[in-house]
Amino acid sequence: MIVPMKKISLITLEDKKEETLKKLRHLGIVHIEISEVSSEKINEFNDRISLLNRAIFAIGKAKKLEQQVVETQKTIELAQEIDALLDEKSQCLSWLSSLNSELERLKSWGDIDVDSIKDLQSKGVDIALYEMPKSEYDALSDSLKTIKLNATKATVRFLLRKNTQEDEAALNGYQLTLPKVSTQEMREEISQINERMVEIDKQISAYTCYTESIKKAIADLEKKIEFETYRAGMESQDLSKDQSKSVEVAHFKGYIEAERLDILKKAAAENSWGLYIDDPSEEDNVPTKLKNNKFVSLIYPLTDFLGTVPGYFEYDISGWFLAFILIFFGIIFGDGGYGLLISAVAAVPIIKSLIAKKTVSPMFLLVGLFGLSTILWGTLTCTWFGLSPEQLPQWLKALSVPVISNVYADKIWSLPWTAEGVGLTTAQNLQVFCFTLALIQLTIAHIKGACRNRKSVKMLGDIGSILQLVGIYYVVLSLVVNAQVFSFSLVIGGIPVGTVAIGFIGIGFVMSFVFSNYEGSVIKSILSSLTNIVSVLLGVVNVFSDIVSYIRLWAVGLAGAAISATVNELAGPLLGNFMFMLLAIILLVFGHGLNMILNILSVIVHGIRLNTLEFSSHLDMSWSGHKFKPFEE
Repeated sequence: MIVPMKKISLITLEDKKEETLKKLRHLGIVHIEISEVSSEKINEFNDRISLLNRAIFAIGKAKKLEQQVVETQKTIELAQEIDALLDEKSQCLSWLSSLNSELERLKSWGDIDVDSIKDLQSKGVDIALYEMPKSEYDALSDSLKTIKLNATKATVRFLLRKNTQEDEAALNGYQLTLPKVSTQEMREEISQINERMVEIDKQISAYTCYTESIKKAIADLEKKIEFETYRAGMESQDLSKDQSKSVEVAHFKGYIEAERLDILKKAAAENSWGLYIDDPSEEDNVPTKLKNNKFVSLIYPLTDFLGTVPGYFEYDISGWFLAFILIFFGIIFGDGGYGLLISAVAAVPIIKSLIAKKTVSPMFLLVGLFGLSTILWGTLTCTWFGLSPEQLPQWLKALSVPVISNVYADKIWSLPWTAEGVGLTTAQNLQVFCFTLALIQLTIAHIKGACRNRKSVKMLGDIGSILQLVGIYYVVLSLVVNAQVFSFSLVIGGIPVGTVAIGFIGIGFVMSFVFSNYEGSVIKSILSSLTNIVSVLLGVVNVFSDIVSYIRLWAVGLAGAAISATVNELAGPLLGNFMFMLLAIILLVFGHGLNMILNILSVIVHGIRLNTLEFSSHLDMSWSGHKFKPFEE
């Protein structure tokens, strides 16, 4: 359920702001609504956090040493030392890159001794190095006395003693720019830089004993930023009528759980705070707090990972989300063998926690449920590690449900109203199962809407949507699964099923058209539907596409089964040869491991989508909420 909230406005004296905030933080029950503000103090705290985060990143990969506890100020000083070392290392890397680039430029010249060249120049022997295309070198005047140093098919490198300005003009643009130091000195300097960087890394690693202190300092600074944000964000107002006396007050708006309001009232009375209490309206940015039993709460690690929070005036679908994601997960993974592996992975930390008498993480319990769901579906369909039914023991086959079991994949299942030889295949039975899941889940969405609108005729619009769902469900079975079995002319027990389905669609559309926008007036509701007639008509198409969308469960599960079977076929022949057995095992582990990873992605893309998009859209949910975060220590 979504915990009921109360909107509050709290007033205190301007000079009591900090004292008031400290007491509220100690209470830890009020969600304060103040927009982000900026101040020099906040900027200073943010700069320190950035400094500490750089330090954490720098020492993060080093082997952790025995931790030493130091105060926040000392931690910041240590972080500054680490930052200085990082700056020095960055300069080393920059200079190293420059030296390597210079050596690369001079590589084809071999070793160059700049001091020797300068010594000759100081004695009046003006020599220079040149590099030019071979064709142009061959065309040089014979009066130029060059000394060829090396040459390729395209380029010639040579030395020339310049005697006249004409010599220099003829070779303009081809002279080699000499380095500042010799190539040998550059190599020695590179070696020294590398040694210094190794030393810097050792020095940085020595700071790993302060990792926990740095993390604690970051948390402390984040708390200070939060406090300063609320302090600076509180609006102030001068209530004095007499200019000689100033009576300044500060106030803010916030939200509190209705059941904890008495605690705040008592604190307000004790501290002489002004307190105004009201019920939130849909215009308010009300935070959401969910409260469910321990089992339903297992879904929270997943919704926290997704960042999905229902709006305060929306629905809490945590229970339905958990129930259907377990079903979707089992169908998408589809393999009981994979379920055993998932359950084993979850069982290890669960057992460790139980032995240590610690609270078991909800994440591991949720993963365990996913594993059990997959085992159940694999048992029902007789799917184990991609093996064919012929390779499985008889007792596993007996546990499966025939109409959806791989054991009977080639059988045609007749229905009471079909002629002999006409029926559904196992694959079509699975499709019907997926579409039935769609009907159930989407119908639940409109039942919840009808319950919310039970005191209004708007409920008839929700009932109309349910009738449309039932009718379109049959249309989907006819168009997608089997037109012979689910014919529009089908009559069962004197009831024309196809005609009734079409009738449900028509009646449901009219009811939805007339009442879905009802806000006190049927005429206004109809006019609203007429105004958005295109969207209303597309809504019928959307219902069809939403139901068909659930076939992705069968399709993705089928793809995963095909991949696992292919891996087995590739590895099977190798298992019979001792020489290739290790290769076969590697292939099996890699192939099935990759398939499991792809299945996880499929659950995120497809399984979660059906809950957060198709199901939620029929609930008119936009997941526009944000978490209730009380200001606390």
